[in-house]
Amino acid sequence: MPDSSIMLELCEILGITVNDLLSGEKISMESYEKKADENLIALKRKDENNMTKNAVISLLFSATLLIGIMVCLICNIAISGNLTWSLIPISSIVFVWVVSFPSIILGKKGMLISLISLSAFVIPYLFLLSRLIKVKEVFSVGVIMAVASILFLWVIAAIWNRVGKTRKLIALGMIFLLAIPFMVIINVILSRMIVEPVLDIWDMLSIFILLILAFISFICDYAKKKGLMK
Repeated sequence: MPDSSIMLELCEILGITVNDLLSGEKISMESYEKKADENLIALKRKDENNMTKNAVISLLFSATLLIGIMVCLICNIAISGNLTWSLIPISSIVFVWVVSFPSIILGKKGMLISLISLSAFVIPYLFLLSRLIKVKEVFSVGVIMAVASILFLWVIAAIWNRVGKTRKLIALGMIFLLAIPFMVIINVILSRMIVEPVLDIWDMLSIFILLILAFISFICDYAKKKGLMK
């Protein structure tokens, strides 16, 4: 059964109804209402099964992180008598949970919430981390890198939302190409903050690989459009 988020686009491209798409064949008017009911029941059952599975995975994920927090607390108190180093992994675990939990419990629908959570909490997390380890550079350098990275993630999300629903390979190629100027911008920023060259041999290799991946994505999309590959 196709993803419900792309059903309307697929139906428009194929010139069929959602009922035809779910049934896998053209439905005659005589059996249209019966098939519609069957497809709605099947779609509802699929969503319920996915929610149940995601809920179980979310519970296991949360329990695992909670155990990690408890282990850190117990070890820290047993060794030091109070809370010291354990605050660093605990804050990191909480940050990971806040960002990843929406995607785990809601699946694809939760990715936007996870991205919003990442955008909202990454700077406070970096500030807290810099205070805990008493290194100001973690915040000063980290914030700039985080803001640039989050902007790039939002660009990726926009491309995938507008292009990726129908032309995944084209969207993938565009993302690979956009990663090149993003990497250069990051390197320029870092070179002004720390003593690092703008580009080195590894950066050039990364750019070359990204160009190859983008080229392959565009070629595969063209071949798929022409029916040369499935």
